[in-house]
Amino acid sequence: MTDEILHRHLDFHDTARAMAAMEVNYPDGASTGLHAHPRGQLLYAIEGVMIVRSAIGSWVVPPSRALWLAAGLEHEVAMAGAVKIRTVFIDATRVADLPGETCVVEVSPLLRELIVAAVKIPVDYPEGGRDERLMRLLVDELQVSDVLPLHLPVPRDPRIQRICEALIEDPGENATADQWAHRLGVTAKTVHRLFARETGMRFAQWRQQARLLHALRRIAKGERIIDVAFDCGYASQSAFTAMFRKHFGVPPSAFYR
Repeated sequence: MTDEILHRHLDFHDTARAMAAMEVNYPDGASTGLHAHPRGQLLYAIEGVMIVRSAIGSWVVPPSRALWLAAGLEHEVAMAGAVKIRTVFIDATRVADLPGETCVVEVSPLLRELIVAAVKIPVDYPEGGRDERLMRLLVDELQVSDVLPLHLPVPRDPRIQRICEALIEDPGENATADQWAHRLGVTAKTVHRLFARETGMRFAQWRQQARLLHALRRIAKGERIIDVAFDCGYASQSAFTAMFRKHFGVPPSAFYR
């Protein structure tokens, strides 16, 4: 993160108001570097796709979604395409009923317009006026937003880390849990138990989620869906599309529209 942008962030944290919104644009391939905020952050982009990484996992955030980042979580944001970020910092000690942990939320048309409008509000807006009411409505809409499964948790156990790193490096890797167990010198039951304990997912679920997030990054860059499907280990574009539609309700070609 550049010194200029860092200085701007500090201005939005130092305000006496419980909420403040800002905008910042990044070119394709840019990264913020590792950083953290003293307030919770609703991270949203009206254009482009953000890939957010932290010690506890990674998230892919398209324009139809936003990421709620818990205060103090060190993270890095990488840009897929030119990204126009519109973000809201919220003091969770003064605003109740916010998400309890970092998560991806669906952005309704109303929430989108509220975020876009919020960045035009002065940092130290008057209390009791229209600007404060708009910010309060934004929080109300965030509180009822659906949480979405776009999170890839990072395990701590080195045996499972080895599997996860291999799947991230090559999403098309089709080795079964039994085959991975043989490579690691453990039982398949151990692999399944460790995945459940370390990630909260079954082995097959984690692999599918890794493929989905990989696919979202590739599609955001405009790559052909058939190429993405094959690289993710699917035998055909139709099989990949069926899996994608099951998770997101739309085919991959329509996801970013």
